[in-house]
Formats: sequence, structure tokens, C-alpha cells
Amino acid sequence: MRMKQSHRGRRRSRSRAVVLACLLLAQAASVFGGEKENAYPKGKEHPVKITEILPAVEVRHHGKLMILERHQDTGHTIDFNYALTSRPCPPYCIQPMTLAPGVETIGELELIAYLRRMATGDESTLVIDSRTPEWLERGMIPGAVNIPWTMLHFGYENQEELTEILELSFGATRNQDLWNFEHAKTLVLYCNGAWCGQSPTNIRSLLNMGYPAHKLKWYRGGIQSWKTLGFRTVTADGQIKDD
Repeated sequence: MRMKQSHRGRRRSRSRAVVLACLLLAQAASVFGGEKENAYPKGKEHPVKITEILPAVEVRHHGKLMILERHQDTGHTIDFNYALTSRPCPPYCIQPMTLAPGVETIGELELIAYLRRMATGDESTLVIDSRTPEWLERGMIPGAVNIPWTMLHFGYENQEELTEILELSFGATRNQDLWNFEHAKTLVLYCNGAWCGQSPTNIRSLLNMGYPAHKLKWYRGGIQSWKTLGFRTVTADGQIKDD
């Protein structure tokens, strides 16, 4: 009798393990998509994937769907604009891993998950390239929108333009001098890399305005890490850069 109960117990344990494994796989698929859904066009080699089951994904840039992928040439090297290791500090000082309590620092896969969410029509998230135009010419992440850090600085003189960004782009509301961010979007900000202070300045400015910390995400690696991993970038008007 005890032996039968033991067998049943083991069967129940195995069943629970199988169910748990299925749930974990389903959760991963919901974030990054299944292999079948994201399979690259048949007949085209794809040796450099994003993850083992994720060759490439679709994102939306300026309203147009496009493929986000890594360079397929395994001999490809980083863009020379981001090959410098020792920029003068100040101003190019290394940023901390955590900018402020509650602000999440994310990596590439989390950023891609946000970009995919936006591509499906989810308007609750916005990925922001905080760099100024001279940097933007060197390529931006597909799916991001450019709002130069100078326009989101709490000391920015054009308050009317700042108000327009907060209301029309971020979904905040204002009652006289008080801002309400209850229904504001989740913002994912990045700039040039761990040595860049543009997006960190914006995040700190938004926090000073009262923006909820849990609605602010920071891709610390920025364009330098993005290019180091071989991800393609696009120009401001959506043309794929091949450097």
C-alpha cells in the first residue's frame, strides 16, 4: 500500500513538474514569441540569432513594420564611432548601475520585449532615444522615437514645449501646477552607453517632476552595447544602417 502511494506521489510530482515547465515555456513565448511565430523566411540562412529560438523580430518604426536583427556576418566588427574605450571624464563618466530607487535598469532582451509590445499597437509604452541630432545621425534603435535630452531637462526654458511632450507624447495630465502621471506611459530611455549622461539626466528630471519611478526604465548599455552585440540600427527616417 505504501509502495503504491509512493508511486502515485512520484507520478504527481512528475505531473506538477511537467505543468510547471509548460507554464514557463508559455511565459517565455508570450514575452519573446515562439520559434514558429518568429521563424526567418525559409531559404535564408540566419546563423546569428537574438536567442536560440528567436532569429529576428518585427518592430514598428515611424509607423512601418521592419525586421530587427543582428548582423549575419560573423566577422563583423563594431562601428568605429563606438570603439573608443577612454572618453574624457567629465563629461563622459561611467554611470551607476542603478540611477534611482524604483527605476529598473534593463538589457537588450527586455528592451526588445518593449519594442515588440509597441509593434503590436500597445500604446502604454514608449522607447526614447535621448540623444541630440549629431549623435542620431550615427544610427538609432529601430522602434524608438527621438526626444533630445535637452527638451526633457527640468531646466528647459521652453515650458510650453515640455508641457506638450508630457501631455501628448507621455499621456500625463495637468491641473494648474500639479502633474498627474496615473495614466502616463512607461518610458524606456537610452543614449550612447554606460558613459553617457543624456538619458540619466532625463530620468532624474522626470523623477523631479513626479513621474513614477516604476514607469521609468533605463537601457544603460545604449547604442554602444547595442552595436557591440551586432544589432542593426536605422537612420532617423527609418533607413537601415549597415555599419
